[in-house]
Amino acid sequence: MLLDIRETKEYEGGRLPNALHIPLSQLASRGGELARYVGKPVVAYCTTGNRCADGERARWRALGFTDVYNLRGGYKAWKDAGLPVEK
Repeated sequence: MLLDIRETKEYEGGRLPNALHIPLSQLASRGGELARYVGKPVVAYCTTGNRCADGERARWRALGFTDVYNLRGGYKAWKDAGLPVEK
């Protein structure tokens, strides 16, 4: 599962195809929306990778996730590499 944790304004400016959007600031309150993905790998991304840093692992574990990855360089690196984005 691909999860965009940027704020809504950032997300509206462009996103990775098929990404689910739940801002990091809302992750705890909206964690129930992710329940069907528990047990599956999650790739989370923000703008540059800083919000997805290792310090967030406890937050993911609290939601039941153990297989969470950070998209290194985030949305910016993906877009700069010429990979597909949606608006």
